[in-house]
Amino acid sequence: MNFEVLDPGLAEYAPAMHSTLDPVLDAHLNPSLLQNVELDPEGVALEALPVQESVHIMEGVYSELHSVVAEVGVPVSVSHFDLHEEMLWVGSHGGHATSFFGPALERYSSFQVNGSDDIRQIQSLENGILFLTKNNLKYMARGGLIIFDYLLDESEDMHSLLLTDSSTLLVGGLQNHILEIDLNTVQETQKYAVETPGVTIMRQTNRFFFCGHTSGRVSLRDLRTFKVEHEFDAFSGSLSDFDVHGNLLATCGFSSRLTGLACDRFLKVYDLRMMRAITPLQVHVDPAFLRFIPTYTSRLAIISQSGQCQFCEPTGLANPADIFHVNPVGPLLMTFDVSASKQALAFGDSEGCVHLWTDSPEPSFNPYSRETEFALPCLVDSLPPLDWSQDLLPLSLIPVPLTTDTLLSDWPAANSAPAPRRAPPVDAEILRTMKKVGFIGYAPNPRTRLRNQASSSCSEQGLLFVAIPYRLKESDSEFDSFSQVTESPIGREEEPHRHMVSKKYRKVTIKYSKLGLEDFDFKHYNKTLFAGLEPHIPNAYCNCMIQVLYFLEPVRCLIQNHLCQKEFCLACELGFLFHMLDLSRGDPCQGSNFLRAFRTIPEASALGLILADSDEASGKGNLARLIQRWNRFILTQLHQDLQELEVPQAYRGAGGSFCSSGDSVIGQLFSCEMENCSLCRCGSETVRASSTLLFTLSYPEGSNTDKTGKNCDFAQVLKRSICLEQNTQAWCDNCEKYQPTIQTRNICHLPDILVINCEVNSLKEADFWRMQAEVAFKIAIKKHGGEISKNKEFALADWKELGSPEGMLMCPSIEELKNVWLPFSIRMKMTKNKGLDVCNWTDGDEMQWGPARAEEEHGVYVYDLMATVVHILDSRTGGSLVAHIKVGETYHQRKEGVTHQQWYLFNDFLIEPIDKHEAVQFDMNWKVPAILYYIKRNLNSKYNLNIKNPIEASVLLAEASLARKQRKTHTTFIPLMLNEMPQVGDLVGLDAEFVTLNEEEAELRSDGTKSTIKPSQMSVARITCVRGQGPNEGIPFIDDYISTQEQVVDYLTQYSGIKPGDLDAKISSKHLTTLKSTYLKLRFLIDIGVKFVGHGLQKDFRVINLMVPKDQVLDTVYLFHMPRKRMISLRFLAWYFLDLKIQGETHDSIEDARTALQLYRKYLELSKNGTEPESFHKVLKGLYEKGRKMDWKVPEPEGQTSPKNAAVFSSVLAL
Repeated sequence: MNFEVLDPGLAEYAPAMHSTLDPVLDAHLNPSLLQNVELDPEGVALEALPVQESVHIMEGVYSELHSVVAEVGVPVSVSHFDLHEEMLWVGSHGGHATSFFGPALERYSSFQVNGSDDIRQIQSLENGILFLTKNNLKYMARGGLIIFDYLLDESEDMHSLLLTDSSTLLVGGLQNHILEIDLNTVQETQKYAVETPGVTIMRQTNRFFFCGHTSGRVSLRDLRTFKVEHEFDAFSGSLSDFDVHGNLLATCGFSSRLTGLACDRFLKVYDLRMMRAITPLQVHVDPAFLRFIPTYTSRLAIISQSGQCQFCEPTGLANPADIFHVNPVGPLLMTFDVSASKQALAFGDSEGCVHLWTDSPEPSFNPYSRETEFALPCLVDSLPPLDWSQDLLPLSLIPVPLTTDTLLSDWPAANSAPAPRRAPPVDAEILRTMKKVGFIGYAPNPRTRLRNQASSSCSEQGLLFVAIPYRLKESDSEFDSFSQVTESPIGREEEPHRHMVSKKYRKVTIKYSKLGLEDFDFKHYNKTLFAGLEPHIPNAYCNCMIQVLYFLEPVRCLIQNHLCQKEFCLACELGFLFHMLDLSRGDPCQGSNFLRAFRTIPEASALGLILADSDEASGKGNLARLIQRWNRFILTQLHQDLQELEVPQAYRGAGGSFCSSGDSVIGQLFSCEMENCSLCRCGSETVRASSTLLFTLSYPEGSNTDKTGKNCDFAQVLKRSICLEQNTQAWCDNCEKYQPTIQTRNICHLPDILVINCEVNSLKEADFWRMQAEVAFKIAIKKHGGEISKNKEFALADWKELGSPEGMLMCPSIEELKNVWLPFSIRMKMTKNKGLDVCNWTDGDEMQWGPARAEEEHGVYVYDLMATVVHILDSRTGGSLVAHIKVGETYHQRKEGVTHQQWYLFNDFLIEPIDKHEAVQFDMNWKVPAILYYIKRNLNSKYNLNIKNPIEASVLLAEASLARKQRKTHTTFIPLMLNEMPQVGDLVGLDAEFVTLNEEEAELRSDGTKSTIKPSQMSVARITCVRGQGPNEGIPFIDDYISTQEQVVDYLTQYSGIKPGDLDAKISSKHLTTLKSTYLKLRFLIDIGVKFVGHGLQKDFRVINLMVPKDQVLDTVYLFHMPRKRMISLRFLAWYFLDLKIQGETHDSIEDARTALQLYRKYLELSKNGTEPESFHKVLKGLYEKGRKMDWKVPEPEGQTSPKNAAVFSSVLAL
């Protein structure tokens, strides 16, 4: 409220004049207040004082219920009803805050907020109360504890605050700006400029922010941008108060008169629908405060400084009979507030009294208030004082409850004896590798301890010492779930390196520099010709499973032959990704388009497969369960996508289907046909046919309690999981009720690819794998002639000893037998009674029984292990997923020209050949199996593995736009005619524009340099291709705007030319298409063999997610580049060589593509088609000299002329 324009009698309380107001009893205080009041020596009454007895309240009519004194003689500056509890808060001119509980106004808390300034506004939050003073914002608990204290600039003079949401606050005052403060970080996030300074009142509706100014103006501002949408000049003098309800805005204030400012008895009312004033409302009091009190009607409460209150309708006439009087103890009312329930009104006067008016005897301040917490009363009334200086004073004077427990003073001396804190022992690896120079030793960091962390405790000689007083993460003592990362090996006394994750299995990350990925050495991680996958894309945890599907030859050929009309088809996108993996020669690819389509599938979100960035980065998600659910989802989704047999008309030539039957080839490869039998105890049996695409391992009951080391082959567990038998409640038609039934599963047809989810999700399954690995190791040792004592407990700790030459002479490599329970091959046989026999199969068995192919005629099949997907538990990175894949002969033949099979480790973009035993070794402390893939022998011979490119030239022909408002007059390109179809070696100018979906994440190092943690996620928004030869050279034949359903963070209009709405099919006037449609056009151009000319094409193809052979890319960035020099912009090259000024205000992809073509022609001209590199080198040297002189900036039109007219350029052309 603006105090400078109020009644002159109030001036003695103005904070500007009394900044150091002493809270003593005022000389003009009403003597009635002194009844039954005992003042303290300093003259301040600290207890609440009831002024008068409560009166009878008539229902529906406001009457005074209670009056109390907040602070004797100190004016009340603000009052506020708590929005969460049944409390009333008041603040005084002395900076003191007091709260009262309930309608009886019982004092709840009282504390000092500011020592010198008055409290100007109060706002209640869920966990505390916000207090605003002149240049301070303080957040305190309801009991008085400070949560935060935010100091504003000393020049600030704040008067109002507005809570826009649960964590954002606007603060305004007499300055020409409004501050936005984030309550979570307690930082200023935005500063909005205000054209008219002096914002003393702020309100908010679902349409506008309303700001009341001291000049008498009310401005309406946009909720998002805070820009002024409309303004009302309400009063010529100053604004006193205003309120908003529905479509009405009501204001009261002061008008300019000859003698100064006078209170205006006309309330200005505005209709927010038409944004204009309606008939002013004349009232019979001098309005200082007003509030809407919408109960049955939208009535207004108008309050004067002298205590008169009048109720009236904002669009009606004021009736003098509706006036009632508040009896303030002081001469003036200072503040007024209405409760959220509209049942209570609060008034504060200039003598420190608070008056509560209600319309019912038992009002509530809020419709739904939570329970208020009160301080616990003291249980002990009084205790006798003890003089500690008296040695003979008996301590029994203090009563102590009778107890039979051990007292603190009864500790044994051994536990309370002081012990020195000993330094932890130096790591044995450091001592082993340390080199001494004088008395100083140097050793490489073994990386066994996390940075800035240490063990929570260590045990030595029976004493417990705390190693560090901080614990960054609580670690559970029990291994109850693999969703949590295993305990860090830091602080273990024995073998600290034992459970350390091997370096090649650790989570790999890309180190970004200012050049992005250009200087990152991927070859360091992948020395093969196979392509890895980049991990920084959201939901890239499935990279390992994409690699597994790619190296299944029938699946790869099937997916690449598929093409359909759906915009977001996972099979199509997976086929495009497989094509990129085929073309790559060791360079990593990224599955951004595939994962983009994956995020649009509703089933994926329903199954919880879409991870938030924070969960993925921190490793909160259970990756093992997640990848197993993803495995089931992708097989089901591919099966459904490939079951559609209709030939798409939009993509002619896609009708060459991989399968001709009603079932998809995914079903033929992975589906296992079976019969589910349900046998009731009444003898009734029900048989139902079904199929499944994968199996889940079911472990024996009680496996976690059986510690005897009982051998259980993997084949036995697999048979139990496939032919599952269980007891369950089911409906029996014969009994006509639910009955206990025996459910059994009989196999009718075995799949060609056996997929197994391991389901190692708890300590029980982990112990089972660990125990079976130990038993298998014992059997292997005995099989090779090792002798093991029956009385000796055989554990993993003894393996190293057994691997020594003295302990084992018959086994060449003891390391290959560790942690192995999984067989490389299994043999399955279908019996005549629909039974199934499963056994482990070795090379020796094949020599004994003969080749497996001859037995397939008798229902005997041999499956070989093809891939294992494992969950790596690493406390430092949150864990990751990797795959061991047995890469077949055809892949090596295509990539390396050799014919052999080899196991590889695929860890995102890290690819490394491994020994085959490493694929089946699972150390359950850090390497946990998740998915297994077994394939039938000679599988590839059963399927047609020819790949026919389904994309034909018809994709380049004219197509309809998705935009509803797009017209032919807006067309910016001419599609290719049949006689213009590109041929091998034709030139095509290409440029693309992008928008940002997620901003980059970066951090500042201690030296001030920036380190990119995660790059910004870009999405292609516009792709333009122009003709590179012929009579129509330079005319675009593709200019597609790409429709997107994802939220765009930044349109980058200055650099892309894309404006909001261009990508929206409802309002766009551009030629709008889907990303898949434009992708097919570019894929056809790549497959046909055209050469793309552009500037910075490497980034364009990366964001579009295309792999283009290097001999098909002519990038002007590198054509006009000298080694170890900076890259030159297209704008500068066009000005220097072509005398063109491009990219003025924004970029245009058509202009950029044409310019790149012209620059390539200029390059051929200057280099004589590449035959004179030395002369072209001199041209580049002149280019860089000119660029340094110009600071690489193109001059303005009125500045320097084109370099074609300069002597330097003339001499360069003369070369």
